[in-house]
Amino acid sequence: MEISQIRTAKIRKKKENKRNITLMIGLILVAFLLFMMVMGLLFSPYDVAQMNKKEKFMAPCLTHLMGTDNFGRDIFTRVQQGMGMTVLIAISVTGIGAFFGTILGAITGYYGGWLDEILMRLNDMLAAFPSILLALVFISILGSGKYIIILALGIIFIPSYARIVRGEFLRLRESDYIKSAKLMGVSDFRIMLVHILPNGIPALLSALTVGFNNAVLAEAGMSYLGIGVQPPDASLGQMLSEAQGYLFSAPWYALCPGVIIILLILGFSFISEGIAGR
Repeated sequence: MEISQIRTAKIRKKKENKRNITLMIGLILVAFLLFMMVMGLLFSPYDVAQMNKKEKFMAPCLTHLMGTDNFGRDIFTRVQQGMGMTVLIAISVTGIGAFFGTILGAITGYYGGWLDEILMRLNDMLAAFPSILLALVFISILGSGKYIIILALGIIFIPSYARIVRGEFLRLRESDYIKSAKLMGVSDFRIMLVHILPNGIPALLSALTVGFNNAVLAEAGMSYLGIGVQPPDASLGQMLSEAQGYLFSAPWYALCPGVIIILLILGFSFISEGIAGR
């Protein structure tokens, strides 16, 4: 019996160490990318829109770390600016979805009944449509641009967070300590905010990292299609779209923003995996 317990403990320790390593790799990767982004916003030797016909399609070198594009613009500078735009949009979208999704999920999960049925049916209707299709509808009505993208994707992301928070509230509302709080006369608002919500934070944090990745991909995809961030603002998806005609003559043009998108998503995926295992 003791040998079995020792083996179980060793297995658990190995899994915990693996999760810690995964989380650390994700944090280091994201920290590096964010540092690169901040440095680009604070200091850059080139202007993001500066054109130079004499330096078109220069390969990566000491003066241009990621080369130049078809207008002679420094790709490294544009990647820094584009990553800043992508991260800003992803954070805004995730914030809108998480804020309103948490409110909706908390109310429906705590009170249940007819309110839960009505709101969840509306939630299901919104979740039934493909996110990109809904975003296209918003954009066709309101127009394109970064603020419209934030609004459209933010609304689309609400159902996913609402379901997660609702599930946590349904699970925790019947706990003994919640019943004790009700018997002591604690208000519903305080129970939801102080007693239930903090216990649902681990699940919400994992969902936030996944949602951030989804927002990055959605923004990059829409900018790639030309309905997202518009010039003169730089965007990683927009850069990929501009580079598709030069994949063989100037492969670094598409490779650099593509790799940054992959690393950004990979970093947050590692963080999500590390958090989910805790």
